[in-house]
Amino acid sequence: MFDLLSKGLSGIIRRLLTGISVDKKVVEEILTELERILLESDVSTDLVEELKNRIRKKCLEEKIPPGLTLREHVLKTIYEELVNLLGGKPCELLGKKRIMLVGLFGSGKTTSAGKLARYFQKQGLKPALVCLDYHRPAAPEQLKQLADKIRVPCYIDENKDPFSAAQKALEKFKKYDTIIFDTAGRNALDKELADELKRLGEIIKPDEVLLTIPADLGKVAKVQSEEFNKLVGITGIFITKMDGTAKGGGALSACAVTGAKVKFIGTGEKLEQIEVYNPERFVSRLLGLGDLQTLLEKAKEAEIKPEKVEKIVEGKFTLQDFYEQIEAISKMGSLSSLAKLIPGLGMSIPEDLLKMQESKLKKFKAIIQSMTPKEREDPSIIDSSRIRRIAKGAGVAESDVRELLKQYEQLKKILKVFSGKREKGLIDMLKKFGKISW
Repeated sequence: MFDLLSKGLSGIIRRLLTGISVDKKVVEEILTELERILLESDVSTDLVEELKNRIRKKCLEEKIPPGLTLREHVLKTIYEELVNLLGGKPCELLGKKRIMLVGLFGSGKTTSAGKLARYFQKQGLKPALVCLDYHRPAAPEQLKQLADKIRVPCYIDENKDPFSAAQKALEKFKKYDTIIFDTAGRNALDKELADELKRLGEIIKPDEVLLTIPADLGKVAKVQSEEFNKLVGITGIFITKMDGTAKGGGALSACAVTGAKVKFIGTGEKLEQIEVYNPERFVSRLLGLGDLQTLLEKAKEAEIKPEKVEKIVEGKFTLQDFYEQIEAISKMGSLSSLAKLIPGLGMSIPEDLLKMQESKLKKFKAIIQSMTPKEREDPSIIDSSRIRRIAKGAGVAESDVRELLKQYEQLKKILKVFSGKREKGLIDMLKKFGKISW
């Protein structure tokens, strides 16, 4: 997610942490680099210029706050200004009764409706889905399939009339906590779509109108959010396909300047891959500063015990531990996304190790299943003859077994070293900012 932006920003942070000294010249160099990174990530020129000027003024003209060095002040200022640029404070949707999703064709409305239903379901609420898209032939069936997957009711009008569907669904689901309405989209915001959405808004009287926007739209997101806002008064934005673009800074920043808050982000295709958008946590990850709170929340959702997370982070896990947690870790997200939640770790682990695909994890699971309990606890006893036996039992090549053992030892070694030094400079600085407590 946002690989170009994250790599560039974390590089700036690494320079601030490891540089010999920070003076006016270094600050100007960092501002130039920051400008380049943001422009390449589709953030508008005006916004980048404003950001640079604010950081320059705070760091070079205003008095440094007591207890902070210039180095720490520059890092803190960059963090705070990026948070302001990308949305400020998070917004929740809990307690909202009627939610209407709007957006252009292909923006991911239907999948987002399913994700929202799953999100509310996990909060202990009773959601229901309503199909109002009868222009796209596959839309009703797609929404029904998503609803069936998470076992929530879905209303589809037999006459394919969106207005009748809205009215009947309001009556049918009046005892439900949240009703999510999936509206139709077009290739452009034309008069027909505008009239339909206006009328639906009058019928539904939604508590929330969420505009779905793909992350790869970039700066165009600003125009779309402004147009839909004039039409139906959007109350928030759901940015989709965050996993499919290395840029995306334009979508987040463009939405922020319209005054419409980004409330959710879609981080993958699965229904569980949805996050409440928290600008502070998001920027923290972009900068390589981690996000332990989200990590713990994901672990809780996946039913992983906190002590297990700590054991893995400290590099003390066995293959038996790894086997027990493979499925749970898969639910939490990719190894790459999880590494970014631990302060400094995303910068420390080689990319080829992080890009372990789900298919490979499944293969590794089969390999570990073929091992004896003793081999899982102490992989050092696994010699060539054991590798042959394990590979045959798992139905994989011997090279796959060797790869698992190599990556296990590599990851364990990196985590142990990382845990030992705990990225001391970074951790101390985060404590000063009030970002972590350990």
